[in-house]
Amino acid sequence: MYFQTMNFKLFLTAFFLLSAIVAAFSLRVPSEQPQLDVVDESVEIAFSQSLASEIDIIVSFPQLTITDLPKHWNKDQRAHHVFNTLKQHAAEYQPQFQSWLANQGIEYTELWIANSIALKANQQLIDQITTQFDQVESIIASPSVFMEQPQAAEQNQARLASAIEWGIQNINADDLWAMGYQGQGIVVGGQDTGYDWTHPAIQPMYRGWDAATNTADHDYNWYDAIHMLDPAHTSPNPCGLNSPVPCDDNGHGTHTMGTMVGDDGAGNQIGVAPQAKWIACRNMERGYGTPTTYTECFQWFLAPTDVTGANPDPSKAPHVIANSWSCPESEGCFLSNFAVMETAVNNLRAAGTVVVVSAGNSGSGCESVSTPAAIFEGSFTVGAIQPDDTIAGFSSRGAVSKDGSFRMKPNISAPGVGVRSCLPGNNYASYSGTSMAGPHVAGAVAVLLSMKPSLIGQVDDIEDLLEATARPMLTNQDCNGTIGTTIPNNTYGHGNIDLLQASNIILTQETAQAIDISVWPNPSFNIVNINWPAASGTLQLFSSTGQLVKTHIITSDAFQIDLRDVASGQYLLRIESDDQIGISKLIIQ
Repeated sequence: MYFQTMNFKLFLTAFFLLSAIVAAFSLRVPSEQPQLDVVDESVEIAFSQSLASEIDIIVSFPQLTITDLPKHWNKDQRAHHVFNTLKQHAAEYQPQFQSWLANQGIEYTELWIANSIALKANQQLIDQITTQFDQVESIIASPSVFMEQPQAAEQNQARLASAIEWGIQNINADDLWAMGYQGQGIVVGGQDTGYDWTHPAIQPMYRGWDAATNTADHDYNWYDAIHMLDPAHTSPNPCGLNSPVPCDDNGHGTHTMGTMVGDDGAGNQIGVAPQAKWIACRNMERGYGTPTTYTECFQWFLAPTDVTGANPDPSKAPHVIANSWSCPESEGCFLSNFAVMETAVNNLRAAGTVVVVSAGNSGSGCESVSTPAAIFEGSFTVGAIQPDDTIAGFSSRGAVSKDGSFRMKPNISAPGVGVRSCLPGNNYASYSGTSMAGPHVAGAVAVLLSMKPSLIGQVDDIEDLLEATARPMLTNQDCNGTIGTTIPNNTYGHGNIDLLQASNIILTQETAQAIDISVWPNPSFNIVNINWPAASGTLQLFSSTGQLVKTHIITSDAFQIDLRDVASGQYLLRIESDDQIGISKLIIQ
């Protein structure tokens, strides 16, 4: 009886153990049917529009967006933390998939910045992926996208002039030059059609250039995300593929970099920050890019690599990057495949890099800021003004309806009409477009950071300062319930960038913890309402020239101040309490 009981117990134990093993194994057995819900509609559209059996796709696993890093962390701490966290996150999901691809001889690009893999695939391969990998969250198309072309004027006009270009004067960058701040010690980045790094207006500022030895080191300073010809082209690319040296196959990128840093020392003063250094990534093949190439460049800026794409180093990341490109729906960028690029933007921003993006040239109607990356909350989006400070007709307006957010865009405006800069082959030309406005803002960030290094890596503070000190611009164009006579509005954003006003604020205060201030109405005629998170502090009102015109002692977190004794104009409202500070623009009419 004893042995019978023991045998029965052993039998039960073995039975339950075997059942557990079978159950566990069954969880790992791939489904026989594809997970159709993870395949985005953009894939079907891409196949219908392609003459080839394969299309470019991005396979995404669970996304991770990093937020709420400690305020006191410097840029290097932020960049290393974001890099390490994203790499570890990708390592939880991607190794098995990567091994499977490698075993089949399928080339791919790891986009750890958004926990994704980019590759070419036919329908059969897509079905295999959805059948065998249940952690895949989405498969989207990575369509070829043609760049918005700027309007040309004075093409190939060469001159050696002593005058500073009008855009630099318009944003008062030359006033900060006179104070000794020209972007020294700051690195700007550009992802575009490439860059003619030997052009005399930008070669001295290239981080890889050593003028003393007349040599260049392109590792960590240049990366080419163009690994194959775009389907639109059959002839060889003039720069080749995977170029080990900076090269521009279109001219657009060289022009934008000139606006950021250009100065040939012989009179062509075209750049906002002529003592900043630059690094770059090519994301377009003769004007055609894809979500994959854009994201690959975002990733490279978070942790630059050598020219082969190996040995990433977050400490070599730029402080600000300019993005003068868009991804319109007409070229295959749909709401459903925005997520990878937006995740990349947000993570790069979390790493301490300001992401400046041109608003687009689809104005003048409302809701025309409608393409990545301009529509994203994390992008610092820039509209274009004319020399008379009015908005350019082509400059895209908000609000952003494409994703249903109706967020206000652009954030700010800058010179974008008749902007003269450099072109490949030692040439110069004037172009118009928001592609020209964005680089003014990227250069402006570099100048401000050279003046106030403690702002480095503090993206929110940098953007808040530029918005709060912009020259307010009102309009009779109302968009999506936002009246054009309020600041900000969906035409100019917070207004036209003004480095002199920003410098005045820097000179009169030390940066502390940034706190949001709620101020209304704005513009105001007499009484203004203010909400401030603390119940104490000091309010100061500064004129556009930096003069203190009013002081108010705060005893409540919600209060009013009487402005009837203050003249009409633009002011900067500053509140300080212990180690907290808040700034806001205020218009008095």
